[in-house]
Amino acid sequence: MQFADRLNNVETSAIRELFKLLGKPGIISFAGGFPDSAMFDVQGIREASSRALTEEPGAALQYGATEGYNPLREQLVAFMSDKGVKGLDATGLIVTTGSQQALDLIAKTLLNPNDVALVEGPTFLATIQCFRLYGPQVVGVPIDAHGVQVDKLEEMMVQHKPKLVYLIPTFGNPSGATLSLERRLRVLELAVKYQTVVVEDDPYGDLYFGDAPPPSLLALSDQVPGSREWLVYCGSLSKVLSPGLRVGWMIAPPELLARATMCKQFSDAHTSTFAQATAAHYLKAGRMPATLAHVRSVYAERAIAMGEALKRELGDALTFTQPQGGLFFWANLTGAGGKLKDGAELAKRAIEQGVAFVPGAPFFANDPDPSAIRLSFATADVVKIQEGIARLGLAALS
Repeated sequence: MQFADRLNNVETSAIRELFKLLGKPGIISFAGGFPDSAMFDVQGIREASSRALTEEPGAALQYGATEGYNPLREQLVAFMSDKGVKGLDATGLIVTTGSQQALDLIAKTLLNPNDVALVEGPTFLATIQCFRLYGPQVVGVPIDAHGVQVDKLEEMMVQHKPKLVYLIPTFGNPSGATLSLERRLRVLELAVKYQTVVVEDDPYGDLYFGDAPPPSLLALSDQVPGSREWLVYCGSLSKVLSPGLRVGWMIAPPELLARATMCKQFSDAHTSTFAQATAAHYLKAGRMPATLAHVRSVYAERAIAMGEALKRELGDALTFTQPQGGLFFWANLTGAGGKLKDGAELAKRAIEQGVAFVPGAPFFANDPDPSAIRLSFATADVVKIQEGIARLGLAALS
C-alpha cells in the first residue's frame, strides 16, 4: 500500500512507544502527561450533563455550528475575561476538539512545505509532529528557566523568517518553564516588528502552586499596539476539568479564524455538542474556582515531594528547577557519582526497576539533549512518588 509522502516527515511518538512497556505489574509511572482522574469533579460534571439533557436535549444531542455551541463560547469569553483578556466576544473564538485540534488547524491554515516554524527547544512533542506533517522545517529556539530566550528568538526570526512561532509560555511541557513578564512583552513586540504569527498554547496556566504567573500573552496584548492581530491563543479544559470532554478553543484574528473554521468543517464538522453543552453548564454553575483550588493544592504537594525525593535519591547526579506549576519536572542527568548520564538508557533500566519516565531527547525539534528527562508528578500520590524516585535512584547506578 502506498501512503502519502507527508507521513515520511513524522514518526510514532516515543511516549506512546514507551507506554507499551508499562504492562509490568506494580510499575510506578511518571511518564504520562495526564491529570489525575481521582480529582475529576465527577459530581459537578454529572450535574452539568444532566442539565444539558434536561434543559436543552435537542440542542445538546443535535448537530451544531462548526464554530461551537454558542452558550459555551459565551462562557469561555467570561472565563478568559476573568484571566484579564479584554475586548473578546463569542465571535472571536471557535471551540475545538481539544487544543490539539487547534494546533492542527493552525498548521493546516498557515504552514506550507519548506516554511519554517520556530518552537521552543524543548517543546510539546505532539506539536513538532503535527507541524511536520504539513512539511515545514521545525526549528527549536533555546530556552532557560525563564522561558524562551528572546534574544535568540529574534536572531532566529531574522535568520529564518518563520511563518509562525509556537510557545507554551506558562509551565511549559516538558520544560515547566514560565516566560517572564519582561520576555512576554518582548515576544509581542517581536511579533509586530517582524509581522509573524505567535501561537500561545496555554493548557497549564491555571495550574499554579503559589503566586499566579504573569498574564497570558493574549491578556498583555493591549500593552503592545498591533500585537493582537499576530497572536493566536489555544486554551483547553483537559488539564483542569476532564480530558475526556475534548473541549478546547482557539482565539485568533478574524481572517485566520474563518479559515480555521472552514478546515474544521472538513475534518469533524463540529466538536461534540453534548460535551460542549456539559462544559457550558459546568462553567455557568461556578464550580471551576473550587475545582482549581483543590487541584493546585494536590499537585503542589506532589511537586514538593518529588523535588525532595530527587535531591535525596539522586543528589548531584541530577539538576532541575523546582516547578511552580503545571505537571512536570524537567531535569538533566550529570553522571555525577558514577550514575547514568543518558536519558534513554536510564529509561530502559528504570522500567526494569519498576518505574517509568520519558527521556527528553524526543522533545527537541533539533539538537536533542540526551541527558534530559521528563517526569510527571500528576498521577502518583506522595507515597508512590517517594517509592518511584527511590527506584529511579537504583536504576541510575551504572
